[in-house]
Amino acid sequence: MTTLSEATIIKILQKKLGSKKFVSEDVEVFQIGKTKIITKVDTIVQSTDIPPKMKMMDAARKSVIACVSDFAAKGVKPQFGIISLNLPKIISRTKINQISNGFKKASKEFNIKILGGDTNEGKEIVISVCLFGTTSNIIKRKGAKNGDIIFVTGLFGYTKLGLDVLLGKKKGSNKFFKKAINSFVNPTPKLDFGIKNKKYFTSSMDSSDGLSTTLNEMANQSKCKFIINNIPTGQDLIEFSKLHKRNLNELVFHGGEEYEFVFTVSKKYKSIINHNALLLKTPIIEIGHVVRGKGVFLEKHKKLLSLKDLGWHHFKK
Repeated sequence: MTTLSEATIIKILQKKLGSKKFVSEDVEVFQIGKTKIITKVDTIVQSTDIPPKMKMMDAARKSVIACVSDFAAKGVKPQFGIISLNLPKIISRTKINQISNGFKKASKEFNIKILGGDTNEGKEIVISVCLFGTTSNIIKRKGAKNGDIIFVTGLFGYTKLGLDVLLGKKKGSNKFFKKAINSFVNPTPKLDFGIKNKKYFTSSMDSSDGLSTTLNEMANQSKCKFIINNIPTGQDLIEFSKLHKRNLNELVFHGGEEYEFVFTVSKKYKSIINHNALLLKTPIIEIGHVVRGKGVFLEKHKKLLSLKDLGWHHFKK
């Protein structure tokens, strides 16, 4: 039997449901009367998304964070949420308390009111979160223009290493490894920065599926070429990759789970963006620029190397 790609499955579903041609976006938008409503749903599954060494409270918090991250990239404040829980028939009170505390922590952190949801029985823990907000407009993945600057809202590459430690593929307990684990377990979307600066963005997208995926999707939808001349990571990760012969580009561009976002802005707004980043203590990093053409390229020693989309894709062969 042929394995269907995620995109193919979505196209089949949309065709059956009579939807328009599928265009990838971080959130869904619909209107009731004069009110434009923004919504996002995300699901985490115990066997594929929650490493055995990850605390259930952190997993529950992260299930909410996954949606908040998409709202941050669109410059929208999430206001309400509903949660669907699939739980094994036998589950301890301790685990339920941990899950509840994770939801409570995330909702308090981003001032989201959880309205309710659904509880079901199954073989493993599955958490589906749907958030809602309102706005007059969102920043789409398309819209980058020739001459724009490309930014990200934080460092990349640590999450892949953190996941390896949690899965037992890599051992380490020093400050660097704790930093890597925390980046995976405790991501913090830059929601305030997205809301305050959305009027300056020409395009924006959540990066949780991998930076290479995000950059290629934005370049493709914008019908432009993205040139990356600054790898957004720390010196400690660069030194680690050299010492342990790990591919730095694989860690930074293809790892995923960062829950940062990528955005493009016109050069004329660069000083405003940097000023607002300082005010909000958001560590934005300029990583490249937009030119005419197509594709994403790494600029190294004045040569352009193609950066393929090798991030996370469900049902990937």
